[in-house]
Amino acid sequence: MLEQEDGENDLNEILAILRASRLFGGLDTPWLYALAQRLQLQRLAAGEQVYAERDESNSLIIVLSGRLRVKRQDREGKLQLYNELCPGECIGETGMILRQPRTADVIAVRDSTIAVLPRAGYEALMLGNPLLFNQLFSQAIYHFLRHTPQLSERRRAQTYVVLPLHAGNSALALCQQLESSLGKLGKVHLLRPESGADNGASLNAIDALETHFDYLIYQAEASLSDWTRHAVRQADQVVFVAEHDASPAPGELEARLREEPGLSYKRQHIVLLHPGNTLQPVAPGPWWQGRTLERIYLLRRDHPEDGSRLARFLTGRAVGIVLGGGGARGFAHLGVLRALEEAGIPIDLIGGNSMGALIGAQYACGARPEEILARTLAFAAGGERPTVPVVSMLSGKRLERDLQRMFGDTTIDRLWRPYFAAACNLSRACTSVQDSGPLWRAVLASNSPAGLLPPVLCDGELLVDGAILDNVPVEAMRVRLGTPLEKRRGNGTIIAIDVDVREQLSVDPAIPRLSPWRKIHSHWSNKVETAPGIGEILYRASHMGSLTQRARTISLADFYLEPPVADFPLMGYRRAAEIVEVGYRYTQNEIAKWDRHAILH
Repeated sequence: MLEQEDGENDLNEILAILRASRLFGGLDTPWLYALAQRLQLQRLAAGEQVYAERDESNSLIIVLSGRLRVKRQDREGKLQLYNELCPGECIGETGMILRQPRTADVIAVRDSTIAVLPRAGYEALMLGNPLLFNQLFSQAIYHFLRHTPQLSERRRAQTYVVLPLHAGNSALALCQQLESSLGKLGKVHLLRPESGADNGASLNAIDALETHFDYLIYQAEASLSDWTRHAVRQADQVVFVAEHDASPAPGELEARLREEPGLSYKRQHIVLLHPGNTLQPVAPGPWWQGRTLERIYLLRRDHPEDGSRLARFLTGRAVGIVLGGGGARGFAHLGVLRALEEAGIPIDLIGGNSMGALIGAQYACGARPEEILARTLAFAAGGERPTVPVVSMLSGKRLERDLQRMFGDTTIDRLWRPYFAAACNLSRACTSVQDSGPLWRAVLASNSPAGLLPPVLCDGELLVDGAILDNVPVEAMRVRLGTPLEKRRGNGTIIAIDVDVREQLSVDPAIPRLSPWRKIHSHWSNKVETAPGIGEILYRASHMGSLTQRARTISLADFYLEPPVADFPLMGYRRAAEIVEVGYRYTQNEIAKWDRHAILH
């Protein structure tokens, strides 16, 4: 009788998961039962392999509880982690249908339950209703190729373990901060060490918690206790936490944790906790050594905005802002930032090029838009001296000096809000994304047009204004919002601001050649002259790469803003306040069309 009841419970569990699946949920009840009855339940421990690359594809797998991870090794033997499979999603159908070997390894990230449909069961279903199941599994292959989520809605909690690297109260402090921040996004439940390893240890109890809550947080201990092992096994992501002044060297706890099954397949992070009154965080560089981490977060105690930023990154809801270059027209960025702030849209990561890099760097340092306006105007008014035109037309010494004064010895990795600046690497013929090193140098490189200013030297390589290849570096932001291991779209929101106006660059067909004397004469006589000068020619030449790939850049952004700044001259710094206002009003109107709930939640 007990076995019969267990079988009925298993069948009901399978049916509930299938009904919630985008792929199987549309099946009529009789055929849903037919599918469920041919599935074989299998329990997996964290770290257990479901199947291996090159195995025979003799079944498809449906996740019922827990998480599975797809992995491969590249030619150099380095571990590559790919998509994560949640309850209701399936894998292996393509290889089974096409009779091809498995293309990757599949591992249980945590204790999981799967349902296996053997080839014999698949063939029986096909014989029973060929048209229905041909359409069903063809749709599965389509979703696989398109990377479309198979769940109609997420019905299981995301789980995190907060694991202290040293004794103290850092884990409790972070758990409380994370509990408060995640509570703004959904229902959250905190599991403490005093609960004991038996609390929620069974798959049924865990399943009940995951069904009721949106987020589960396990507070682990600073030792490899039974509770810590249990918490790590059940978590999707591991968040290590340490005090900012602790030793960054990996300790015995981390060494022993590496032996735990499934740990290497989980997303791993470190949070460095600072006192609430800390002005500048510690450099996180040493904490990367000896670890495989997705990101290091710099947090202050009792700073809700820091905790909220962490929560958005962990849940794939972080908002990245990309500011493009465009001379004085870039002041529109300040109006955009102001409008976003007033609308309650967070800015978790900011990056830019040229004028966008200059404004973004100041914003990342905590300066307010009105302060950035005043400082940038003062910076632009400084001018620059011409030099012997061997390396460049202008010396660049004044810009370097004033940027050093503006940012001091601040390094990019010691900012509370993450930041990057784009530049074109002439040595490697590619875009160079600067997210470490001196902040002033990154901004200078991004604001050094080739030929006009000397290239900035970095490790022997030549860096210039990034507009040559990518004036609005959305792709760089997309990589940084997605996990470095996955690099796929869907993690967070990107808002890009493009102020690079595509102006008319042509001459009267009757003019046989461009004459410098004609240009000079038109300037002194105030005559309207359509022929471009050296400034317009160099500017267009340095932006050709960006202009030709604008369509692709737009496609990579979730929201692409183009403030109407065409009526303002490239060097119209005297009209900065007007440009700010244009950017502000334009963005207000655009935000009114957005689904802000989707961005924030």
